[in-house]
Amino acid sequence: MSRFQVKKVAVLGAGVMGAQIAAHLVNVKVPVILFDLPAKEGPKNGIVTRAIDGLKKLKPAPLGVAEDAGLIQQANYEEHMELLKDCDLVIEAIAERMDWKLDLYKKIAPFLAPHAIVASNTSGLSITQLSEALPEAIKPNFCGIHFFNPPRYMMLVELINTPTTQPQILDDLEAFVTSTLGKGVVRAKDSPNFIANRVGIAGMLATMKEVENFGLTYDVVDDLTGKKLGRASSGTFRTADVVGLDTMAHVIKTLQDTLTLETDPFFESFATPEVLKTLLEMGNLGQKAKAGFFKKVGRDILRFDLATKDYVPGGQKGDEVYGRMLKKPAAERLKLLRDSEGAQGRFLWAILRNSFHYAAVHLASIADNARDVDFCMRWGFGMKQGPFELWQEAGWLTVAHMIKEDIDAGKALCQAPLPDWVFNGPVPDAGGVHTPQGSWNPSTGQFVLPRSLPVYARQHFPERVLGAEAPKAETAGKTLHEDDAIRLWTLDDEVLIASIKTKMHAISPGVVEGLMHGLELAEAGYQGLVIWSPDEMFSAGADLQAMLPAFMMAGVAAIDGAEAEMQQAMLKLRYANVPVVSAVRGLALGGGCELAVYSARRVVAMESYIGLVEVGVGLVPGAGGLTYIARRAAENAATSTGKDLLPFLTEGFTAAAMAKVGTSALESRKLGYLLDSDVIVPHKDELLFVAINEAKALFNGGYRAPHKRQFAVAGRSGVATIKGSLVNMRDGGFISAHDFHIASLIANVVCGGDVDAGSLVDEEYLMTLERRAFCELLVHPKTQERIMGMMSTGKPVRN
Repeated sequence: MSRFQVKKVAVLGAGVMGAQIAAHLVNVKVPVILFDLPAKEGPKNGIVTRAIDGLKKLKPAPLGVAEDAGLIQQANYEEHMELLKDCDLVIEAIAERMDWKLDLYKKIAPFLAPHAIVASNTSGLSITQLSEALPEAIKPNFCGIHFFNPPRYMMLVELINTPTTQPQILDDLEAFVTSTLGKGVVRAKDSPNFIANRVGIAGMLATMKEVENFGLTYDVVDDLTGKKLGRASSGTFRTADVVGLDTMAHVIKTLQDTLTLETDPFFESFATPEVLKTLLEMGNLGQKAKAGFFKKVGRDILRFDLATKDYVPGGQKGDEVYGRMLKKPAAERLKLLRDSEGAQGRFLWAILRNSFHYAAVHLASIADNARDVDFCMRWGFGMKQGPFELWQEAGWLTVAHMIKEDIDAGKALCQAPLPDWVFNGPVPDAGGVHTPQGSWNPSTGQFVLPRSLPVYARQHFPERVLGAEAPKAETAGKTLHEDDAIRLWTLDDEVLIASIKTKMHAISPGVVEGLMHGLELAEAGYQGLVIWSPDEMFSAGADLQAMLPAFMMAGVAAIDGAEAEMQQAMLKLRYANVPVVSAVRGLALGGGCELAVYSARRVVAMESYIGLVEVGVGLVPGAGGLTYIARRAAENAATSTGKDLLPFLTEGFTAAAMAKVGTSALESRKLGYLLDSDVIVPHKDELLFVAINEAKALFNGGYRAPHKRQFAVAGRSGVATIKGSLVNMRDGGFISAHDFHIASLIANVVCGGDVDAGSLVDEEYLMTLERRAFCELLVHPKTQERIMGMMSTGKPVRN
């Protein structure tokens, strides 16, 4: 990997993007200084202070833990310019005004460290023009960097060079943005709006134009262009509201100001839509103004009606027939839509055709290759597939001729023909733009492979485009055992990997058996066991459906036995002779959370959601989750001079009783599900690499399992204290009688039951209490209502 180290970052501009970029830097432990203009009244850092305070209120949360806002150092351009000298990276993120940016560059230039990278976060201004205002000494270290909003959650970051940017600068920055910030980097050409916004905003404008052509309403369009189409669930117009209609208008204006009919044959479709003009004039800028294309009134979602310039009831869905069409294989799907007689079907074909047409015509001018366009649309606009991937999957030449026929018939947005490479040469011969040899670069007439920077060696199974035929995690390496529940395999013959295969990676008896087999293999001949799966799901918990047949046949005794086996499995993992590392990504709920906390170490992707959620189905954690809470409270209390265990139990009890889920790895650490010794990994595709190396490091460090120790519990007095608070909540109507009953059982377990305060117990004792509580609730009618409700609707039942 590059030796370039970023010890401190300066972010210039405390607006929406600047403040959120600073927040994400804090999330990944990078010290950051946030600059803005000096306030005209009050403290000079007032603008920055207000921006940082605003971070705590934003949804979705820019910070993993709200109190980390205090880690952002505040500064202003009048008093603190000397601080820039200590920064290795300076990200300028002020308003999209060329003159303002150029003026700021002149001010900061004398204070920049000679090695510092300077990057402008802009959504479309010319990076080359911006660089021309810089002193000659700084130009080689200058480039564009384009984060997508919100920076914490959006995968895409575009990097844009200038003719004077040193190649090593881009390599260093790409390594930092990839591994430290956890982003997917695409290098874009310095063309208007770069790649993602050029294609994406053109697509949104084309969609709005087709909406007018086919007379559809915004709610129907969002239903059709959301998940059903393999795009972001917010669809088209809700996405515009979230982004901000003023922001969208600015990006559109950049297209209008920097392009012409000669440079972009689709230029005539870039006119600002009448509905957007109207909403901007009304001040209805989208979500931040609480009104845009949609407006929420109470529980009702209203949609804007251009004819009346008012809001009318919304919530209409697309016709079910098109939903069924969109589930068909790609080739059949596109043909059905194109041949459809209904407006909704023809509309869907039109917007897909437009996206193919636009991407092909502009590929050479905006991107190095087709892969970069598809990744931009995946990572920046939430699409499951980019336009070239879908086109290729549906049959390259078949779709190409369909597009050509529409162009010739005057049905397309413009008459620009598809490039010659679409019909002739290597692309049609290969069946598309993506091949195992790389993706098509029309400028060189070759298929090019992804960049092989050292940072990418940390990604065993990076994202690949359709047609790349990269190794799949499901079949990679050497398999030692595989069945319907689990796969045990290895990449290097040193660390064993266990990948759960059940639906939502639910922990079934087969999974437990497989994990124990894996542990036996690991202890016999490997340095460790890593539990990892290649998708956004570590485990959604115990498989309740798998338990039902046994429960129906043998009653609660069968469940008691199954829970006992699961508890013993957790203890075997905890006390194994080799380190067990849980590599957590996405959801780790209920039994998945228990599996993680009983591992020797946790390596966790930043965007992971961990918690004990059994209360949602009227149960308590049954595989050792409550025992873990009690043990951790005792261990934490042992480091304190106080004698009272209850303060150390409060967080864990509350988390379990309220089914709290950490909405980031950082928050999960705060809830106690992760320890300070656990590793948080910003980039999801580096998770397996880090987990394997963590297992090896533990093994090579002479890993020994912890001693089995007894520990103190709060006893019956602790139970009484907690129940006293619960009584007030029940009597005040904050929780139901059944909620009170469940929480009381949780309190009984984490406090050790009917024993004196300070009594010493072991894990098996508490697990017995936990198992009894689980089984008692399982036969309770109200719990059964909750379980059946969740299984039938997927939503918790409050009773």
